[in-house]
Amino acid sequence: MLNHEALFSRACQVIPGGVNSPVRAFNGVGGTPLYVESGKGPYIHTADGRKLVDFCCSWGAMILGHAHDEVVAAIQSRAALGTTFGINTPDEVTFAERLCEWLPSLERVRLVNSGTEAVMTALRIVRGVTGRKRIIKFDGCYHGHSDSMLVSAGSGLLTGGTVSSAGVPRYVVHDTFVVPYNDIDAVKTLIQTMGSEVAAIIVEPIAGNMGLVMPDPDFLVRLRHTADQSGALLIFDEVITGFRFALSSYAATIGVKADLMTLGKVIGGGLPLAALGGAAVFMDELSPTGKVYQAGTLSGNPLAVAAGLKTLDVLERDNPYPRMAELGQRLADTVNTAAAERGLPFHCAQYKGVFTFFCTPTPVRDLATAKQSDTAAYARLFHSVLKSGFYLPPSQFELGFISAAHGEAEIDGLAQAVIAAWES
Repeated sequence: MLNHEALFSRACQVIPGGVNSPVRAFNGVGGTPLYVESGKGPYIHTADGRKLVDFCCSWGAMILGHAHDEVVAAIQSRAALGTTFGINTPDEVTFAERLCEWLPSLERVRLVNSGTEAVMTALRIVRGVTGRKRIIKFDGCYHGHSDSMLVSAGSGLLTGGTVSSAGVPRYVVHDTFVVPYNDIDAVKTLIQTMGSEVAAIIVEPIAGNMGLVMPDPDFLVRLRHTADQSGALLIFDEVITGFRFALSSYAATIGVKADLMTLGKVIGGGLPLAALGGAAVFMDELSPTGKVYQAGTLSGNPLAVAAGLKTLDVLERDNPYPRMAELGQRLADTVNTAAAERGLPFHCAQYKGVFTFFCTPTPVRDLATAKQSDTAAYARLFHSVLKSGFYLPPSQFELGFISAAHGEAEIDGLAQAVIAAWES
């Protein structure tokens, strides 16, 4: 049996910070990071022999649960025929056709390997199409780690963003402007001042990287209207939300159409796969038909496409979405009722099968209100719940995910563990 502390010590000798993605380091909650050896259904099995109910689900990618039999079989079958060729395959054509079928706003799709890559390409397209250079994004929304998106709000609306990572030159983010999420007036102020220079507005339609923050009822509609008035394009980053709540995008369910859309996580079935899609008039600007360059040796990887196709086929056949939404509501109702009855300073923000336990009693609608949450309290909550056998995201400002493999027992167990943690 392996020891987490010993594994982390070894990792720190050969991997920067001991991890291959920063949030895994547990800096947001403290303590030693976990190491997982296997998973099945809603459970993960750690290197030291513990069985935990997983509510992180590889940050939402494992919507069917871990090691789903049909997905595993699809990967194994495909692997036996070859893992990569650097040549087109029939399955990637089928996959792109299915995405366009399920998402009618997509006329063309380009498969890539990560959400970061999809967003990076989308930004290149909008600049190439419009001849403009400026981008508007929202504070607290995460769009991957490409240079121009590693930016936080500056000192004023018109000053451009502030570099939020070493190694990113100031000039790279000079044309990225950051405004508060749900603040359409701030967007309009920018548009009125520099509308002819704004290439695109990019947004997570449901914010998932400052915890769960829902858009105001008319926010996305007004954002669409504002973009249209200025000639800017609208990009919806649906890496998290695409196929998460329905066999569609979140934008489609509310009737708002973006010019370009990025997808990831669910569509890969647990393997690295993402996509960029939109109207042909924009997507055909990509090489080899257009002048906007993009390429990738492993793009459309056969294993990832096989996993993604099977995952989406199962979602279409079984339609677990209503059940996941019911379980999410059950979790939120139980926790929020207990918090209100006991006067506890926290609440569960929830939408269908995603949630965040905010350690603040007040609603969260943007990054400023999210930051009012007590991160030290969340760290204590995380570790208390972990001891009870439930794994939550190791950060206050991330989403928890319910999969098709979770049931009432797992939901009720988590709710009671959270309530008990606060009471203690």
